[in-house]
Amino acid sequence: MPTPASCIARRPPQARAWLFALLCALGLTRAAVAAEPAPTAPTLTLAVPEHGAYTGAYIDFGDTEDQVTLEGLERFEALVGKHQAIVAFSNFWGEGGLPLRSLRILDAYGAIPLLFWSPWEAPYNNRSAGRFRLDHILAGDNDAFIDDWAAQAAAWGKPMLVAWGIEMNGTWFPWSGVFYGGGAIIEGSDPPRYQGPETYKRAFRYVVDRVRAKGARNVLWVYHSNHGSSPDEPWNQIDAYWPGSDYVDWVGVSAYGKQFPFQHWYSFKGAFLNSYNTTIAMAPNKPFILAEWGVGEFADGDKGAYIEEAFRRMEEQSPRLKAAVFWHERWQNGDLSYSNLRVHSSLGALNAYRKGVARPFWLERPILVPAAGPTEAPK
Repeated sequence: MPTPASCIARRPPQARAWLFALLCALGLTRAAVAAEPAPTAPTLTLAVPEHGAYTGAYIDFGDTEDQVTLEGLERFEALVGKHQAIVAFSNFWGEGGLPLRSLRILDAYGAIPLLFWSPWEAPYNNRSAGRFRLDHILAGDNDAFIDDWAAQAAAWGKPMLVAWGIEMNGTWFPWSGVFYGGGAIIEGSDPPRYQGPETYKRAFRYVVDRVRAKGARNVLWVYHSNHGSSPDEPWNQIDAYWPGSDYVDWVGVSAYGKQFPFQHWYSFKGAFLNSYNTTIAMAPNKPFILAEWGVGEFADGDKGAYIEEAFRRMEEQSPRLKAAVFWHERWQNGDLSYSNLRVHSSLGALNAYRKGVARPFWLERPILVPAAGPTEAPK
């Protein structure tokens, strides 16, 4: 995900009458959305669409990326001309347990949540894991926190996509393998296994096992890497962190174009294609989600053309792609410049996005199907 940034408010449009009626029918006035959910059996799950892909977005949800509002959802839908099947937001461990209020808002809106569930403690920078370090997780120090979150998720019962420890092949998050031995070879391993990725994999499996043990089978686990590895070493590649197919339901990447003024402009193909091919080869039986994509508005590139290329390649050249989440945010950098990834940073960008997402390939409503019965958690 990009660097969190302050949300710049815009005047919301008039609330839609149908959505207000739905909220009233469900007893979900804005004052009531924070209420505890009644226990619900996980009877439905998110289908992998046979044709097309779900459209989705992260919508400038504030510094901790979790300030989900009905108004924000309405504004973005009106802006792009399409309902969102998937809405992404963060759930930093330092902010507490399962964000029930946000889940109820998204349920009323009619979207499936994609939670970036991050073992991160404030202040949120790349050295702030604190009590949520991977070795602390593996030592059992956070079992009560994980179990409580899992019990709440099981009680919620409705399907959610959860990406734990995202972009682990970079250096900007504290769960990166860089901080846990990196490319040091584990003694006696043949073929060689590397300490950084192996620690991450063990933690991923540990968390998934505990959540499943609490009955939260409504959680669909997402393996979410970055399109480029940093450092770009053999031990730090996308597939080095793969925890195994028993622990993952969807696979995906973040694939951004230029985000910062100091970067050069490059194409969507350059950001996406190699990571897509690596990921689908690693997990040939899993649906693919472009978990984050976007590009900034800069003088040395054409954002509208970039978005047009992205939609064309996703639809025509990415048969395993079943969902994509656009990162709609603007933030100020340390040098006082701005990175504007919002869909309407220019008229050309907005027109290209509206035209692309209007195609019938992009599904605006999640397809729910009966969930399979409970199965034993992997050993």
